[in-house]
Amino acid sequence: MPGMVVFGRRWGIASDDLVFPGCVELFVRILWWIGTVILYCYHKGHFDCNGRGVLHSYLVGLLVVLAFIILSLCAIVYISAQGTITNPGPRRSIPALVYLRALLYIPELVWACLGAVWVSDDSKGCDPATVGAVISAVIASWIILLFTVVGVVFVFDPLGNPRPEPSVIEPLGVRDMQSSERSQFFSTARTLAVKVWECRLRLLCCCLPQDESHRAAFSSISQLFSRFFSDTDLVASDIAAGLALLHQEQDRLDHSRDPSVVLSHSPSSPIEEDLEAELEKAAHFMQFAAAAYGWPLYIYSNLLTGPCKLSGDCCRSRAAEYEVVGGDHLSCHFSSILHSTGLQYRDFIYVSFHNQIYEIPFYVALDHKREAVLVAVRGTLSLKDVLTDLSAECENLPIEGVSGACYAHKGISQAAGYIYRKLINDGILNQAFSVAPEYKLVITGHSLGAGTAALLAILLRNSFPTLQCYSFSPPGGLISKAIADYSKDFVVSVVLGKDLVPRLSIPNMEDLKRRILKIVSNCTKPKYRILLQGCWYELFGGDTDDFPTEMDDRRAQQLSQPLLGEESLIIRPSSSYQSFASDDSPAHTATHLPLFLPGRVLHITEDGPTRRSCFSQVRYRAEWSNEMAFRSILISPRMLTDHMPDAVLRALNSLTSEKPYSLCPSTLNNSQDNTI
Repeated sequence: MPGMVVFGRRWGIASDDLVFPGCVELFVRILWWIGTVILYCYHKGHFDCNGRGVLHSYLVGLLVVLAFIILSLCAIVYISAQGTITNPGPRRSIPALVYLRALLYIPELVWACLGAVWVSDDSKGCDPATVGAVISAVIASWIILLFTVVGVVFVFDPLGNPRPEPSVIEPLGVRDMQSSERSQFFSTARTLAVKVWECRLRLLCCCLPQDESHRAAFSSISQLFSRFFSDTDLVASDIAAGLALLHQEQDRLDHSRDPSVVLSHSPSSPIEEDLEAELEKAAHFMQFAAAAYGWPLYIYSNLLTGPCKLSGDCCRSRAAEYEVVGGDHLSCHFSSILHSTGLQYRDFIYVSFHNQIYEIPFYVALDHKREAVLVAVRGTLSLKDVLTDLSAECENLPIEGVSGACYAHKGISQAAGYIYRKLINDGILNQAFSVAPEYKLVITGHSLGAGTAALLAILLRNSFPTLQCYSFSPPGGLISKAIADYSKDFVVSVVLGKDLVPRLSIPNMEDLKRRILKIVSNCTKPKYRILLQGCWYELFGGDTDDFPTEMDDRRAQQLSQPLLGEESLIIRPSSSYQSFASDDSPAHTATHLPLFLPGRVLHITEDGPTRRSCFSQVRYRAEWSNEMAFRSILISPRMLTDHMPDAVLRALNSLTSEKPYSLCPSTLNNSQDNTI
């Protein structure tokens, strides 16, 4: 629901978000009160140490203060648990209870100071257990006050002015003047929102140099974030509840859908042979894409043996052998690449670990097994790479021979341009092909590196007509439809399971936001129950029929309470927002330009049940899909783990070694992913 309005401003917390923190504090306060009662009863009638009057007053006052706090917390928890996300009527008294609870911090602070004075001045000769108990009570008071201050800072909303009440109907001239003032107000609010997001990014990236390129990136990302988050009136817990409901709804639809019929193909089928050959190549080149991450991924994938293998190589002096390497001060990155790929020092033409915004590490090597000059681009591994990822506005990318609109992800396009200039202007590719003129060019990468590799391949296509690109888990919002169609002849994108990143684009995020707004508006359960059941469902599963989300049985007395509709969760109309009466994806009508995955899409999924034992063998299924099947974000616990490079490499190795998989060469028209 909308953020709670107290103390004259809107906060980043709703009136139904106080259940869990209230229960935690209530549990602590009850234990504290019981301990104080025991201490008071133990000393009742014989406060015979120094300062006994102060100690007696402290214990009695503490019992009274704790009793009032416990009662106020019980009321807050009970009231906060009433209603639903969009039905705040039963929680109308929450602001008054918050004011009461805030007032009770004053006597608690006074009593904490009183206890501290007694311990420091009048506790001599008293029972050490009593002194320790009072010290514990004083420390507990200060800790709770500290956590309260941290919580207030955490939920503070710099843009948290209360939403203005809708104005009454006025004559036309007055209404036009108010409309102009409202537009000016929203323009000022948007400018302020951009500045706030820019300050947040600067604070988050305070360790980075504040040069012109970083300032431009901060400004671009801030405008994107402010536009995306400023048109809704939801708090973080509303989004979490919506994601939990969407996951359950998605699983319910999957379970109710009839199993798809897979047509059998003969072993000599050209489509199947093409798929099997591409899987073999993809498994091979994924090793190089994963190796580009350097020692962090190598250590993560080889926890027992990795540190021992690298310890003998790092910091060793090899000045002559490392002439091609730049930016690897301790040589650990390059050593891990050697271990991961099995190549020799002489096989590397150029290795760069230089990393700035729009400038990402890559290496060029000779792959003798596949007779290829290989360019491998690293994925996201630093804060600078994250800024490159988040620069998601569109940028024109004119490609010779491509008709139609040509544009691409700005940050990734800039990164591809940087590597392109290094390869061509510095003569790196000329040097490689002078060593192996008969080899072909192959470009690969994972995640950010996959998107960069695809755009780099598109830029180099006219100069190297036979090049190939293997793009593993590329970002979904990458290139326009015209460039995506153009790249199908030489780019293969590999996507594992329900990976979030290949489905991540601004239109898809707008679609997800619309679906969250719709599902939380139609849910009859209080938020705390949604979150509890959502956590249980993610951890242990369950029957999706036990998680109803639609408001089917509204009673008249329920509807008599103030109910926030779907439209009332929108602060102001957004260019990307559609009416809830339509179920069409805004990806088709949003003002944000649609961006797609590059090339042909090879989708790998797990065969069998969604939830399986940790010791059961994983069976994979591979099929050709298309970029239109990734227009909606799937909610799943594996939406992030499926993106990890080691998971992609493990799936490809499983597909090509013992072949515990099924080849499903479905046509592009019939290959559609399950969407929410």
